[in-house]
Amino acid sequence: MNRVRIVIVGAGFAGYQAARTLSRTLRDEAEIVLVNHNDYFLYLPLLPQVAAAVLEPRRVSISLIQTLPGVRLVLGEVDSVDLDARRINWTDPEGRRGRMEYDRLVLSVGSVNKLLPIPGVAEHAHGFRGMPEALYLRDHMIRQLELAGAADDPAERAARRTFVVVGAGYTGTEVAAHGVLLTDALARRNAALRGAPPPRWLLIDIADRVLPELDRRLSDTADRVLTKRGVEIRTGTSVKEATKDGVLLDTGEFIATRSLIWCVGVRPDPLVDDLGLPTERGRLCVDPYLAVPGHPEALACGDAAAVPDLTRPGQFTPMTAQHAQRQGKVAGRNLAATLGYGTRRPYKHHDLGFTVDLGGVQGAANPLHVPLSGPVANLVTRGYHLMAMPGNRVRVATDWLIDAVLPPQGVQLGMVRSWAVPLDTEAPERVRMPHTAPDGR
Repeated sequence: MNRVRIVIVGAGFAGYQAARTLSRTLRDEAEIVLVNHNDYFLYLPLLPQVAAAVLEPRRVSISLIQTLPGVRLVLGEVDSVDLDARRINWTDPEGRRGRMEYDRLVLSVGSVNKLLPIPGVAEHAHGFRGMPEALYLRDHMIRQLELAGAADDPAERAARRTFVVVGAGYTGTEVAAHGVLLTDALARRNAALRGAPPPRWLLIDIADRVLPELDRRLSDTADRVLTKRGVEIRTGTSVKEATKDGVLLDTGEFIATRSLIWCVGVRPDPLVDDLGLPTERGRLCVDPYLAVPGHPEALACGDAAAVPDLTRPGQFTPMTAQHAQRQGKVAGRNLAATLGYGTRRPYKHHDLGFTVDLGGVQGAANPLHVPLSGPVANLVTRGYHLMAMPGNRVRVATDWLIDAVLPPQGVQLGMVRSWAVPLDTEAPERVRMPHTAPDGR
């Protein structure tokens, strides 16, 4: 008798937790297949620290094979799902096509960079959703300071020392907070930049404050820390146009820069639109049990699913790691229940608060809605991340200790080129291959 085959598409927070829950609940009673671009789960909240040379890339990359025993990994990008035929199709890293039938399905394809119809942004900005983008930004910041030190033209030197982050949400705020610490440290050690003004950082958002989606007290703490470090915060402002020489703001001001970092938010993976089912702002509509209407064998969770928020009737759960992680567990349990293991339960979760690592010893947090700031908030934030990570905890803690006592390593490896991480990619987890580069190189 053939075992039931469960296919999980995507290994983000939701997909990883679904696979982990199913493997522990069903053990050898079902074939569990996880289809993902890479062989690791990316702990996305710590990615800004990778870009800022605080953490090494493998620290936030959790091996799927080592931490999900009993789960079969298939490396590939799923490009179509046939819900009626119960079949998925994918392309593997070497371009080969594959297909697979399933008995049960978990769709957890996640999200990609959100694009806005602003001239020049797609060509000159870079997002921050995957490891390739973090590694590119890390090299890029170091490279710009080195090129600034070698430049004779004062205007070019100033432009290369200027970094613009668009989007003052969770990601953009942490990128700016960690980035300014890195560039300041590198500039102080560069003989050609001694005596020059420190690198200039701008954080831009159309909202009226930093971290607009979080508690006001977290916003005020982040604003205070960033301002003290010299970051120019431009709220109520947006980008009107981007060029290779800089960005034009809607205020009419032109900022000369070679660094436009796009952190305006995310949108569900385009695969959701291809299903032809009802969506809510691009997210697949599901019931409180995470089941896809009309297809009880299929569940969806994470950023790709519009999950009814039972704590706020009439609304949907936000696209956060906190919800995705817990939805993945519920999806695993509910799917196991369809096979006779346990009982289905609706997804219901009250936010437990948020944490923001502002670099150094600074942080902002409200665990259980108790406002904290400074070193205490930083300690709580890092403690939370260590508990939430499914692996690599000792390595991450070791890197934090090293960063506290030693200066950052200002070395660019040049392994990720600008054209390899386009903003408009539907797969920020993968580097664009050389044969698809615009200039053919």
